[in-house]
Amino acid sequence: MNNGRGEAEVLATFNDGYQYSKTKLEESLRQVMALKPTKSSKDATAVKREDVDLIVHELSIPRSHAEKALLESGGELEKALRALVAS
Repeated sequence: MNNGRGEAEVLATFNDGYQYSKTKLEESLRQVMALKPTKSSKDATAVKREDVDLIVHELSIPRSHAEKALLESGGELEKALRALVAS
């Protein structure tokens, strides 16, 4: 509802005084939608499941650490292994 003063329509008011206004929410949404999606490191480099399994079983480390090491090494198994062993 526009009361002629140019104030934004308040969607919710909380006990601590904070409010969500429709205008600010829509503006933020437009800014986010305007951003171009960037490729994540997972999209840029394919990590082979066999490589991850090998690292997990040989070094007894969590799968997430093995995947991270492979992503950081550009998917190169030898480079990932060297980095993990050196750390």
